[in-house]
Amino acid sequence: MYATIGLKGESLHTLSNSVGEFDFFIPQQYRNDTIVISMMGYKNHFYLVQDLLAREAKNAQGTILMNKAEKVLDEVIIKHSLTGSDIVRIAINKIEENFPMDPFLLDGFYRDLKKVGGSYYSLLEAAVKIHDEDYVSPRNKNRLRERVGLVAIRKSLGYDNARYERYFEQKNLLENLLLQNDVRYRSFPAQESDFYADFKRVKVTYYNEHRVYVVERSTPNRFTRIYVDTDTYAMVRIEEEELFPNSIERKKRKNVSKHISEKKIVDFREYQGKMFMNYMTMESQVNWYHAKTGELRFETEIIQELLINQVFPNTDERIKGTQKMRKYGLQYQQEGYNKQFWDSYNVIKDTPLNAEIVRDLEREDGDLQAQFEREYKP
Repeated sequence: MYATIGLKGESLHTLSNSVGEFDFFIPQQYRNDTIVISMMGYKNHFYLVQDLLAREAKNAQGTILMNKAEKVLDEVIIKHSLTGSDIVRIAINKIEENFPMDPFLLDGFYRDLKKVGGSYYSLLEAAVKIHDEDYVSPRNKNRLRERVGLVAIRKSLGYDNARYERYFEQKNLLENLLLQNDVRYRSFPAQESDFYADFKRVKVTYYNEHRVYVVERSTPNRFTRIYVDTDTYAMVRIEEEELFPNSIERKKRKNVSKHISEKKIVDFREYQGKMFMNYMTMESQVNWYHAKTGELRFETEIIQELLINQVFPNTDERIKGTQKMRKYGLQYQQEGYNKQFWDSYNVIKDTPLNAEIVRDLEREDGDLQAQFEREYKP
């Protein structure tokens, strides 16, 4: 799941889907390069672009088998006496050493899906540019530091369905997702000693030809796993799941809501000696109950994905004026639909699950492609 497929020595890359499939649009100038496939716990796999093009020309499909990394044994040296707490503290203290402190730009693909009562009812996808000045700890952790430029957006007709939309907060979901980057926004309770003390070393694994510590922390309502490079102490990935047994209720008509759970992954990839975001995913579930009886009426869920396609470090490019994403919802920020653009853009490839998604989205509003086109007609 979510293997990274990129060009060796370049920042252009994409991700596989949950069953390992991927599409990768490669510009002409890279046709003589090498593709590198990397995945946590596995050895890197290398493929010549020309070999894949030859296979494509023959309309041949096949499976690329990844080899598990050989069991990694800790070397008997003093640094391997570090506890999970030590590793997390060092990794946090080294954020400004391991992450970019000069302006950088990311090209990304964003997707959010909304579910009501177990069925998908809306889809939004966007091509975006994300600019940041540096990874300095922000004074306000709730205010977006990055500037986001919208390149293109497409959405299903259900996104504006007032029948269901009232049960979702009308906020900018992409902005909210970016604010969940624990490394960028230092979302670690630095003053809580128990937070660090509870981290346990689990094992050493392997990612992108680097040895990686795996540390975990588990409480009744929260589970956190952090992957940390054994040499640089750069945080490679954070996985987190949280339950909200005492969530604040929000009332809509005769129903009240309770925030049930959140799951997220923040994954980073090294380029030119610094760690840049590779992808983010987040799933958030809210249940709605009858205000008087407490009976469960229906469940709602938001699924978000952000894939970074390319990194531009030390850039002078900025996102200005009308290019900048506005504070309100993404569904209100698009003027037209460009089918030609989307036909050659790197997105997360559809999986068998997407057949269910498409079926649900097309149940009331017809062909999904037609929905994209109809949505923006005057």
